[in-house]
Amino acid sequence: MNTPTVLVTAATGTIGSALVPALRARGVTVRAMTRDPGHVVAGAETVVADLQDPESVAAALKGVDAAFLNSPSAPDAASLQIQFADLARDAGVNRLVLLSQYAARADSPVRFLRWHAEVEAHVQKLGLDHTVLRPNLYLQALLAFAGPIAQGWFAAPIGDAAVSAIDTRDIADTAAAVLTGTGHAGHTYTLTGPRAVTHHEIADALAAATGRDVTFHDTSADQFTAALTGLLPPWQLDGLIEDYAHYARGEAAEVHTSVTDLTGRPARDLTDFARDHATAFAPAANAD
Repeated sequence: MNTPTVLVTAATGTIGSALVPALRARGVTVRAMTRDPGHVVAGAETVVADLQDPESVAAALKGVDAAFLNSPSAPDAASLQIQFADLARDAGVNRLVLLSQYAARADSPVRFLRWHAEVEAHVQKLGLDHTVLRPNLYLQALLAFAGPIAQGWFAAPIGDAAVSAIDTRDIADTAAAVLTGTGHAGHTYTLTGPRAVTHHEIADALAAATGRDVTFHDTSADQFTAALTGLLPPWQLDGLIEDYAHYARGEAAEVHTSVTDLTGRPARDLTDFARDHATAFAPAANAD
């Protein structure tokens, strides 16, 4: 029997870079898709393709048995993912694993959740063997706050709400299990960490891991917007504010066991993330 080939989109991103070795460990051939012609993904067949270029995507899909779909953040992300799913069907791909988002639904006040729900609904109509993964807030998103955390603080408009945030390495391990296992067709799995944590608890975990004081400051949506204006495009910043309002309303605190159910081991805890990434939150060498 030939070794199955799995295409990983966004293969050099946070999840993709963890998914490639997770798939290789399961004995499959990995085709890593990247937009950067100068980037070679170790241990994989690297293909250069862009979701904006359907011809390049169609070429990347030739001979693929299964595909993992994760698109870069973009205002047309939903249409790009729908186009990819259509191309995967046309290429005869046997299995599609779609990365969605916790609580995706068509009537959500959060635009990103509406977009994901639109893609999910389209894929369901294609007749493909497909599985949907809906991860909660990424713990690795904290790396975007590394600068202020190294100075001893970070802020967000979330109050004391708890979120069952997940380590992206667990998303990758779960995706690998679903891409290579059986019995997942038509299933939607919500992926979370082992507990819901507040941002104050996150600050405490980072402080313990780094040996430095770290404090979380609740802030208003307006102040958060002002701090990020110019750093993110308006559509992305507006969507991020909607995300945080969703968290602040306590709508992302449920804990699910899918990571354990699918991988056979517990989901990584906040303390695991903090320990493993402590150096990322250290002050610059020339700083006091």
